Amino acid sequence: MEPLLARLSDSVVQAKTLEELTRPLLEMLEKVTRLESTYLTTIDFQRALQHVLYSRNTRKMEIPEGLTVPWGDTLCYRALKEGRMFTADVQGCWGDSEAAAALGIQTYVSMPVRLSDGAVYGTLCAASAERTELTPETEKILQLFAGLIAQQVEREQLLEELQRKNELLSTMALLDPLTGVPNRRALFEELERLHARSRRSGSMVMVAFLDLDGFKQVNDSHGHEAGDALLCAIANQLRAAMRESDFLSRFGGDEFVFVGPGPQREQDADEAIHSLRQRLQQATVCRIPLAGQRILEYPGASVGVVCSDPGLNTADAAIRHADEAMYQAKHERRSAALQH
Repeated sequence: MEPLLARLSDSVVQAKTLEELTRPLLEMLEKVTRLESTYLTTIDFQRALQHVLYSRNTRKMEIPEGLTVPWGDTLCYRALKEGRMFTADVQGCWGDSEAAAALGIQTYVSMPVRLSDGAVYGTLCAASAERTELTPETEKILQLFAGLIAQQVEREQLLEELQRKNELLSTMALLDPLTGVPNRRALFEELERLHARSRRSGSMVMVAFLDLDGFKQVNDSHGHEAGDALLCAIANQLRAAMRESDFLSRFGGDEFVFVGPGPQREQDADEAIHSLRQRLQQATVCRIPLAGQRILEYPGASVGVVCSDPGLNTADAAIRHADEAMYQAKHERRSAALQH
């Protein structure tokens, strides 16, 4: 017993994963029970399936890893239902189990792996094709091993949950909470990556700055809910108008910034600038239903587009030049409106 406890102590200390803990436990369980196969299963109660996660087979019997069987036909189901941990006469006790008959199981022992909330994660089992009696210490050892496995499962579940939440927080930190598009921080990260790729490929970077003309008047006349609805509608329409390689962000307030790959340095950029400006301007024209069956007809944003050479401009400079182009476009729209 003392050598077993010493090895158990080493296994628990050294194990960093469920597999690293379980495999030596299955080997120790085989020595304690003297049964041919030892294995750990998981149970999917919703789908009524039992899955062999890890197994150790030392003689003729083979309990294969990855084996999945209907839960209601298993010996574990019967043992759990009846509260019977052990039998040396599977045929006489549970002769109706097709899985047990197919595997030729005669002696069987099972211990549920229960988590701290009482939920059954799976079972720790041992089986043999020969009739074998167990020592009085076996049940205690099974309980100990199952408890250690349950603790490791919960540690890994906790780590996975923390990782998932951290990933979610990281994602949320890069998104605008109102429109769901990337925010200013995400924009600069993407623009730096795009600049690096463009420097290697010898291409330009398209940068567009969009400002929603008359946005303050929308808020003042129709309320902030109408302004929020306008921002969300425009964000959705811009996303629908984008290519897979394009990137849209809410820069702040009533401003959006678009970035994407542009033409090669030796190509004429005027056509690409005109085409993108027209596409984005059209995508910001929208019709917003308001309370009281009113409709907000929004004529579109002012859009400034530049082709930035990543060898000459930083990300900050590229956005600044697009902002300047946007103010020029805004001035042209105002002049055109006055002439009419």
